[in-house]
Amino acid sequence: MLDGYQMIVREKMIQQDMYYKNHLILKYTIKYPKFVSQTYNTLAHKLNTLYHTKAVMYEKSNVMNLYQMAMVEYEYSVANQYPIHQFEAYVTFEVTYNQNCALSLYFDQYEYTGGAHGLTVRSSDTWDLQKSRRMELSDFFPNRNDVKEFVTESIIQQIDEQMTGGNAMFFDKYDQLVESTFKPSNFYLSKEGLVIYFQQYDIAPYAAGILTFVIPFGPGGALQPKC
Repeated sequence: MLDGYQMIVREKMIQQDMYYKNHLILKYTIKYPKFVSQTYNTLAHKLNTLYHTKAVMYEKSNVMNLYQMAMVEYEYSVANQYPIHQFEAYVTFEVTYNQNCALSLYFDQYEYTGGAHGLTVRSSDTWDLQKSRRMELSDFFPNRNDVKEFVTESIIQQIDEQMTGGNAMFFDKYDQLVESTFKPSNFYLSKEGLVIYFQQYDIAPYAAGILTFVIPFGPGGALQPKC
């Protein structure tokens, strides 16, 4: 049962198949959240407006750009007797933390425009429900002035341990890549702790996917949200 310090989450969706000269050249699905809360009704309304607006803007901007690209690709393929590729766009979300007056979620934006595979880009938000504000990485390390150094060193140590196990897949000089591609906004919360993620190709080949690293809640780690 949800308590008064959580949001009720519902899924909304925009979906369409787009044709050109009677050929299906683009399919897209955009999923986004709708929140309900008696305790945080004002914030829920703001978040609903925010995420609905983002979904509509993605449809009007990114999807239409993909449609234009798909039309050009279609004409080129027909003229050269190449196979016709169907473009795809798929946006989904996952709420990863919804307790202790905090809400955290991420969005995965997948686009396929031909070739061996598509590309997924992840973004995320974490909200302080009581203060009605987006939380920053530094909020979870209030007693540290070296947040970036602490986090990247923790990640590099985790990769070192994975490499020792022999089952990991990373680029050479991954330690330098972790430091150069690290973005303070690329995090979300889970029940285990604070999760840092890297985009595809940042520190490892495509097959490795979007890599995540957990900094546990507790002493010596990340500060767990509380009401």
